[in-house]
Amino acid sequence: MRIVIKFDTEKGNLTLPIHYNHLIQAFIYRNIDETLATRLHEEGYPYEKRKFKLFTFSRLLSHKRRLNTTERTITLYDPIYLKIGSLHTDILESLAVHLIKKEEIAINRQKCRFAAVEVEMPVEADGAVLVRAISPITVYSTLFNKEGKKKTYFYNPWEKEFAKLIGENLVRKATAFYEKPPEAEPQNFKIKPVRVSKRNEVIANFKGYWIKGWTGIYELSLPRPYFEIAYNAGLGSKNSQGFGMVEIVKET
Repeated sequence: MRIVIKFDTEKGNLTLPIHYNHLIQAFIYRNIDETLATRLHEEGYPYEKRKFKLFTFSRLLSHKRRLNTTERTITLYDPIYLKIGSLHTDILESLAVHLIKKEEIAINRQKCRFAAVEVEMPVEADGAVLVRAISPITVYSTLFNKEGKKKTYFYNPWEKEFAKLIGENLVRKATAFYEKPPEAEPQNFKIKPVRVSKRNEVIANFKGYWIKGWTGIYELSLPRPYFEIAYNAGLGSKNSQGFGMVEIVKET
């Protein structure tokens, strides 16, 4: 399930630090039921040592934006949109109810007016589809250098590990969410860059940690249950930090 939140600002625009994902994540947690937020944050959906949150969100969307490289800020102009997806529909229902009850919300201590919430029509995909990453897809491994120190290596879309690790990640999400996960052979999952270049590389900071991800257009071919996971909970890692949300461009 996915929803689109529309809001307007008190002064006609919203200025945020360039790296604002943590502010949107905090906004989501702050505007859902407190018990649900605590359970989601502390427990999530466990798989071995991992805890999946199984939700994702887009970057903030607006028709006009201005980047200030000196002050390291971005200004978005009304109306502003945010897309949020989750396999756990209670999260989205709780968020919608809380926002509808409020006359005013705040993002980065700036007053905003909640204007509308729209439930997106469910999307089903049989066979290959083209998708656009509306928040960067990040895929990484933790490696060790010669001195035995940990190093995070982020893969790019042209490396075979990019698709391989996305497939394995989807299977882990399915195992965490379903009592009996759908059968799958991740080696047959296809995630292929179609219109992706160096310009699509995004380096973001989330609470002091640097993360590399990629936007762009990809060909995606997954079994239907796994497409549902990818579409609603995100591709790759760090989805609940605002990474890996995609939308369909067209069928191939």
